[in-house]
Amino acid sequence: MANMEQKEAEKVRELIKDIDTAMLTTITEEGLVSRPMKTQEVEFDGDLWFFTKKDTNKYDEILRNPEVNVAYVDDSYLSIRGRAEIVEDLHKKKELWGIAYDKIMQTTYDDPNIVLIKINAEAAEYWETGSFTKRVAFMFKRVTGQDAESAAVNETVELDK
Repeated sequence: MANMEQKEAEKVRELIKDIDTAMLTTITEEGLVSRPMKTQEVEFDGDLWFFTKKDTNKYDEILRNPEVNVAYVDDSYLSIRGRAEIVEDLHKKKELWGIAYDKIMQTTYDDPNIVLIKINAEAAEYWETGSFTKRVAFMFKRVTGQDAESAAVNETVELDK
């Protein structure tokens, strides 16, 4: 990654590092659908990883249309747009697997039905909730019809590799 991209990835990494659950949104034939996914304990480097099974709707949806969004909520809000791909690498599955998955997935990492979803992040938008003054200034400017950009409470970062 270039320096700017590395800096942006570090910001995303900091925002998601302690969040256990993300909401993965895929595109179905009827529209958008979101579902909770367990966040992998791996440092964000521009890619997100999740486990799933081949016999799920999200697996089929990603094969049809890899455009996805992942949302995280904690003290801040983060929305990551990217492209998903299915990864069946046994070594990567073993690397990311934890004992909790034995119970969650009711199987083991070497089950041929278990696959990884790798999301190549393209952009992230985040809202930091820690700045009360910034939020008040933003809302005041919005309500009074002023340009609220100077008091924006969110920021978008491009993560293209």
